[in-house]
Amino acid sequence: MMNQSRVVIENICPLVEGGIFPIKRVMGEVVHVEADIFPDGHDIIQATLLFKSKNWQDWKEVRMKPVVNDRWEAMFEVSEQGFYHFKISAWVDHPLNWQHGIERKIDDGQKVTSELLEGKAYVEKIVPNADETDRQYLTYLLGIFGDENQYQPAITEAVSKNLKNIFKKHPDRFLPNESPEYSVYVDRTKALFSTWYEFFPRSASEMPNVHGTFKDCHRLLPRIAQMGFDVLYFPPVHPIGEINRKGKNNATVVQEGDVGSPWAIGSKDGGHQSLHPQLGDLDDFKNLIHAANEHGIEIAMDFALQCAPDHPYVKEYPKWFKWRPDGTVQYAENPPKKYQDILPIHFETEDFKNLWNELLGIALYWIDCGIRIFRVDNPHTKPYFFWGWLINEVKMKHPDVLFLAEAFTRPKIMHQLAKQGFTQSYTYFTWRNSKHELIEYMTELTKSTQREFFRPNFWPNTPDINPYDLQSGLESVHLQKYFLAATLSSNTGVYGPVFEQMVCQAVPGKEEYLDSEKYEIHHWDWYKNNKLTMLISKINHIRKEHASLQQTNNIQFCNIENSQLMAYYKFDNNRSDETLMIVNLDPYYKQQGWVQLPLQELGLREGHPVRVYDLITDSSYIWNKEWNYVEIHPSLPFHLFKIYK
Repeated sequence: MMNQSRVVIENICPLVEGGIFPIKRVMGEVVHVEADIFPDGHDIIQATLLFKSKNWQDWKEVRMKPVVNDRWEAMFEVSEQGFYHFKISAWVDHPLNWQHGIERKIDDGQKVTSELLEGKAYVEKIVPNADETDRQYLTYLLGIFGDENQYQPAITEAVSKNLKNIFKKHPDRFLPNESPEYSVYVDRTKALFSTWYEFFPRSASEMPNVHGTFKDCHRLLPRIAQMGFDVLYFPPVHPIGEINRKGKNNATVVQEGDVGSPWAIGSKDGGHQSLHPQLGDLDDFKNLIHAANEHGIEIAMDFALQCAPDHPYVKEYPKWFKWRPDGTVQYAENPPKKYQDILPIHFETEDFKNLWNELLGIALYWIDCGIRIFRVDNPHTKPYFFWGWLINEVKMKHPDVLFLAEAFTRPKIMHQLAKQGFTQSYTYFTWRNSKHELIEYMTELTKSTQREFFRPNFWPNTPDINPYDLQSGLESVHLQKYFLAATLSSNTGVYGPVFEQMVCQAVPGKEEYLDSEKYEIHHWDWYKNNKLTMLISKINHIRKEHASLQQTNNIQFCNIENSQLMAYYKFDNNRSDETLMIVNLDPYYKQQGWVQLPLQELGLREGHPVRVYDLITDSSYIWNKEWNYVEIHPSLPFHLFKIYK
């Protein structure tokens, strides 16, 4: 392709897969764009960053500035939900080159009469577009640049800052080079900062051995709000299959009264657009959504695309399932695990267009009912391009809808789901316990290109995962894990009340809960308070009050010479809120160490007094040195310091 431009634009960032996928931001965040931009030869160049929301007709622009070694940068803020686009334009700036050249000749004592006439031509181009003040000045220049009697004032003005600024304001974009357009998807702020609480609504009854209802959930909303949670996630609330229903502890033999797994969706009572009749009807569900909103809580719905053997789809759309040669349908397997109560959807069906549209219809139906957040079950077992299509279709109509990917699987698979549009993602945090593991994982998430598309959500436990460290039942471990989850990541969640009540009994040798709530109704003392509920509440409310804890990527780990102590510093974009977290990772013993303050990041010198105020204990300390002593007992295994300079 023939291109007469003399400027190269390359190595643009941030991009995801060279711009194939959009980078992600939330409203109010900044997109900081960099690129290598350089000309042939030694001419002065200019570059501009152009950006626009898909709702704008015209591009806005901000001039890029050189940083070092032909690297240029500029930034823009995103203020609307949905897609933004940006591109870079660069050109050799002939007026600025003229000014630079004439300045050197004047300094060398050369006569520049001819050069002034060249400058006059550049000035003439600007006059029609200049404002009144600049036009008067430019008209004056036109009069003196060709007048031998005005030579001295002419050369003075030729190299003036005033003229340089006007040239920059009205650039001569001759033969510009332009990059391709790249995309940014902008979510609402909940995408970046959210605090999730999960419980089974069928376990919400005040009476033992009684199936809970949506109406029972109402009385729990104040407790959840008081603890500082703003997303309430329910496992599937649809009818549960009766064929091959699982009994307690995943038993294949069902006893009378066994309620089955909520993830085995569909029965004679309906499918994915129906509600379990014992939970309540659609009005009950909508009333609960409304009541939760009044407490500052959003209901997140489970989007589980699988079916029980008696789901209506099996008879209505048999092509959407895989049938064996003996005429039986293929149930779900993850060897050696078997899920006889669940049929996977056969996405390779020739009827895939109708299938995709039906599944999209499920999401749109619940969105119309008031749902704006979906937790998606096992998305990695469905085609990536299906998710890219579905999420895009949803967001074109409802840009505020968020999708959390429940995919504990290989890194590249988790990343691909995020690239296809999932708003947040479950992570490996559940299994990162040592100082080295945690620092390494956080560095990967926040310092690599993952930060542009992968938003982590840290969960210490889930109904499927009872990690070995929590099986200890130690209060100190539960405190550590929640504090780490809530201060390392701006998105966090727990499965409760199992977590805060420290239920730890496990299937021997497995990371699974014994007497799992997935297969039976539990009766909980929802009014039980302990040290954990008190500290979870305090941490959650601190998160809401401090902007440095409402993002994940602005983090720096601090030196502390003890493998059982970990320290990290977080800050908001304006450095107006800065916090320092120090955690004792030893659940049994007190640990001591010297923590190094990040003075350079704080903009301070050695000896400048810093007040650190512990937001947990309301204790305050003055630190006058770069290295400061800390001692932390496992009974309260962390400090959460607000830094005052």
